[in-house]
Amino acid sequence: MDQTPAKKEHPLAGLLLNIVIPVAILSFLGKERYLGPLWALVVAVAFPVGYGIRRIARERKVDPMSVIGLASVLLTGIFGLLRLPPEWIACKEAAIPFLIGLAVVVSLKTPFPLIRKLLLTDALFDLNVLHQALREAGNEARFERRLVGLSWGFAGAMFLSSGLSYALAKIVLKSEPGTEAYTAELGRMTGLSNVVVLIPVLAVMFIVFNALFNTLAELTGRKLDDLLAAHHRKDAPADPVGQAD
Repeated sequence: MDQTPAKKEHPLAGLLLNIVIPVAILSFLGKERYLGPLWALVVAVAFPVGYGIRRIARERKVDPMSVIGLASVLLTGIFGLLRLPPEWIACKEAAIPFLIGLAVVVSLKTPFPLIRKLLLTDALFDLNVLHQALREAGNEARFERRLVGLSWGFAGAMFLSSGLSYALAKIVLKSEPGTEAYTAELGRMTGLSNVVVLIPVLAVMFIVFNALFNTLAELTGRKLDDLLAAHHRKDAPADPVGQAD
């Protein structure tokens, strides 16, 4: 049966709905003559929450990082609506990446290290080809040892995110919760986090992924392209047109 391919999402959709629109609402519509602090917060939080739920429903699978991001946005909204002290927001901003980093490190002591779920995804790699190449090269044990270092690198990025997020929240959130100034500060914090937090963390993650790619190329003896899922999807033969299921 001929199937119509799913329509691809515009690459800017996530940026607009998760960051640009909420920041604009919190920054400019939180004044009493517009939406007011309460409704500005509700509307701003609705965009990333709605976008996250839509993605989970459409893709029919739950990405742990997406769920964590969704929970973080919801908690920010709930804390704001309850008018909890800014310290709560600062602790929440720090707690989520810290717990992720801690879970990655602790999972090294279990048979199921989380780093596999976070870095070795079937969206990025053809896992069957990757593991077969490691077996053929006799480097499965060496790769497991290398994963320990990669786990600490990933956890380090999360701990860095935790510290920077806490510091940013403490510096920016100064006003009384529920006020116009506080709502505007939430928008400013969200916008600044993409520079103060995201850029340094992405720099560390780039180093981690580069080390992963170099490790795989070294231990499998294959070119990186040969291990990527996109390479094998591209080479897979297309289904004949009109072929019945």
